[in-house]
Amino acid sequence: MKGKKFETQAIRTQMERSQNLEHSSPIYMTSSFVFEDAEDMRASFAEEKQRNIYSRYSNPNSNELIEKVCKMEGAENGFAYASGMAAVFSTLAALLDAGDHVVSSKSIFGSTHTLFTQFFPKWNIETSYFDANDLSTIEGLIRPNTKILYAETPTNPGVDVLDLEVLATIAKKHDLIFVVDNCFATPYLQQPIKFGADLVIHSGTKLMDGQGRVLAGITVGSGELMDKVYRFSRITGPALSPFNAWVLSRSLETLAIRVDRHCENALKLASYLEGHDKIEWVKYPFLKSHPKHEIAKKQMKAGGCVVAFEVKGGLEAGREFFDSIQLLSLSANLGDARSIVTHPASTTHSKLTTEERNAVGISDGMVRVSVGLEHIDDIIADIEQALE
Repeated sequence: MKGKKFETQAIRTQMERSQNLEHSSPIYMTSSFVFEDAEDMRASFAEEKQRNIYSRYSNPNSNELIEKVCKMEGAENGFAYASGMAAVFSTLAALLDAGDHVVSSKSIFGSTHTLFTQFFPKWNIETSYFDANDLSTIEGLIRPNTKILYAETPTNPGVDVLDLEVLATIAKKHDLIFVVDNCFATPYLQQPIKFGADLVIHSGTKLMDGQGRVLAGITVGSGELMDKVYRFSRITGPALSPFNAWVLSRSLETLAIRVDRHCENALKLASYLEGHDKIEWVKYPFLKSHPKHEIAKKQMKAGGCVVAFEVKGGLEAGREFFDSIQLLSLSANLGDARSIVTHPASTTHSKLTTEERNAVGISDGMVRVSVGLEHIDDIIADIEQALE
């Protein structure tokens, strides 16, 4: 597959065909695998052989998914998880020890923030936050016990953009592990490893699946680091199911063509909202008005599916807007074929205090739209009638 284009890799990376010579990969719904004899079993558990033993460790379907994402991201190895947060927790927990320190962007998914502030402190792991729009403060936060530099870009839900090259340079200078949540961009729009990231995490639940069917997560990156992540995950058991791995592997075959349309629709919606008299502000990475537009163009193929904006009139106007939506879905997910409207302050980031939300640009009236694959005229018409 070396030298093949992204779309070709997504479609043609498949497990070896069985004796049935199937064209599409089958589902291996099995918890375990058998051995030829005692020596085969001994050598397999001693890791002298690379083979499937138990689906908590590996499975042909998860192996195929991992191989695809590794090729898409330019990674050496990976592990597939039952959810995006399982990937986030397992990756960080595998690499951190009691007494370690993390430097992270303030603008991260609400559950990741809760992990850093409520759970990791129980194991004497501390986190210091930097402003996503001011990377100059990062080096001042680094301590002798700092081990990981963590960031999302674009951020959830404010679609801020962080310069991956700047972050990677800082991480390398201070010998830190640079971990990037690439969920909003997918490997099609952005490959953080090319800009210096060590590990890349995805919630496969979002654009990777693209139809709101399954929960999944995946981490890929350096072989040395992934060996540590694999050994932790093999024991703790957050593995992705064979069926969900099969669904995701099929979904990746259409990732490029789907994401192209998501981005096309999102840019049209963002451009429409930018000139609307009932909208306070709009943020979308490929709008020229976005503060980090040039950085987004440098490291992304297109702007993604998420548009953030604020309805004029405060909380009450925002509530009326949501109650007036007719076509779009009110949901906390994103990256679905169906367009979704979310109020982050009362849903995905509700566990944060008002001060914590304001610090990362999430106002009470902020709206996040995951722009789907419906006709753009119908998406705009629904938002227009809700605003009116």
